[in-house]
Amino acid sequence: MYDVIIIGSGAAGLSAALSAKEKNSKTLVISKTQPTHSQTVQAQGGINAVLYEDKDSIEQHVADTYNASKEISSKDNINFMCSNAKDTINWLDEIGVPFNRDKENKISQRKFGGTKKIRTCYSSDYTGLKILHTLFDQCIKNKIEFLNEHVLLDLIVEDKICKGVVILDILSGEIKEIYSKSIILATGGYAGIYQNFTTNSYSNTADGIAIALRAGAKLSNMEFVQFHPTALVNSNILISESARGEGGYLVDKDGNRFIDELKARDEVARAIYTRITNKESVYLDLRHLGLEKINDLMPQERRLALEFSNVKLEEELLPINPAAHYTMGGIKTNINGQTNIKNLYASGECAQANIHGANRLGGNSLLEIVTLGKHIGSYASENIDNEISVQDINSNKLELIKEEIENIFEYKNEINLYKCKDEVGQILFDKAGLFKDKNSLNEALKQINEIKNSLDEIGVVDKQKEYNKNLLEFLEFRNILDIALVVIESALNREESRGSHYRVDYPNIDVSYLKNSKAVLEENKVSCSFEDVV
Repeated sequence: MYDVIIIGSGAAGLSAALSAKEKNSKTLVISKTQPTHSQTVQAQGGINAVLYEDKDSIEQHVADTYNASKEISSKDNINFMCSNAKDTINWLDEIGVPFNRDKENKISQRKFGGTKKIRTCYSSDYTGLKILHTLFDQCIKNKIEFLNEHVLLDLIVEDKICKGVVILDILSGEIKEIYSKSIILATGGYAGIYQNFTTNSYSNTADGIAIALRAGAKLSNMEFVQFHPTALVNSNILISESARGEGGYLVDKDGNRFIDELKARDEVARAIYTRITNKESVYLDLRHLGLEKINDLMPQERRLALEFSNVKLEEELLPINPAAHYTMGGIKTNINGQTNIKNLYASGECAQANIHGANRLGGNSLLEIVTLGKHIGSYASENIDNEISVQDINSNKLELIKEEIENIFEYKNEINLYKCKDEVGQILFDKAGLFKDKNSLNEALKQINEIKNSLDEIGVVDKQKEYNKNLLEFLEFRNILDIALVVIESALNREESRGSHYRVDYPNIDVSYLKNSKAVLEENKVSCSFEDVV
């Protein structure tokens, strides 16, 4: 039996693993992909921290974050993150993250949207990638145990106590159960459910959140989906906020700027999408920055624009559109990562830790996943439930899951899984995206439920046991459908517009909704309500 099992190998998971190992906990990281493929590598622009208090203050960082959240977050939790930000940067610097530096060898910072000060530390436009690779190097150095290419199928929960996991070895097809005294979910967010309209990778399918929901966990604020203003047209590949932070313009076909580029992401994304729905094209203009500055500060953006849009940033306008990028909702936790299920923790984008509220500031996600990841790994290790023993576990989950998989192999295959996945992405973007109203959400709800009810006609074509990608994608699709329904139900329930949640039929903030939304499963149906922000 392990002391700590961590599901997910992004920066939240690896930070937690390093802390748990430091506390001498027997630690295992389980990852659906190879660790260096995690979503953290998509975080390009930077990580926030007040490093130089003669120019900025922790109080201002807290205020900026709270204002962006539209007042549905905990100032105490935000203060915890912001107060520890400098230590987080210094720790990352010490273990080898290659931050850009100025002529005085101080860590360089840039300005991001929605903030009053310059406070985003960066490593060109590869910040998330550099952090993730450095954390993984440290995990190897500290001999942390990994199970890669294993996907979570279920949590073993008895009497509201989490005692282990059931996982699928993707390569061999073997289904296993592993026991642990604490489990930390660090499986990422759910923007990937917006298939073909997201900057997220194909492997980001909300697995941990869906499985936690089915196991009895409380979800919160699932209606808050952040659309990034600048993704490449056709591919939806992210162009980081660093492009606007370094002085890039957003322009129409005539070269006219139409919005302050450093406003909060929700406002910028809606302004762009309004023009696109009026059949206008929108562009990112970096030409005035010059090739030398672009190569120095945004080499990745230049390469992506050239490879995927055939555009030279120093010479041409880059066509862009908004795409689902980040999700503020997730498994409800406190600042220690604790959920409503004993011994089950959540960290990173899969968690709703009362920090981002209705809108996240750029640069705060990397800060949260590393700072809270470290803290939660340490807290879970210091509060291990030693009363749990293998002899006390009476779960039949392994047999049930094996039977369930065998049943899936018997499903008819009359409907194409991949067309359904595309259809779900289109429904969500059109009817539960940047703009929505009661009618569009009800239509989306009806259509997603119809697809869910046809799962036994979708089935899988590939019946082999080893490396069955078709089965994996079917299992992921079930998770996508479950979370899509929660997102829609939550959006229907919040009859106001706040931050990233914009209802055309309720275009203003309503003080009666100054609350966190809550979603649980009751008799296999999503039940939504509200609770006070604490």
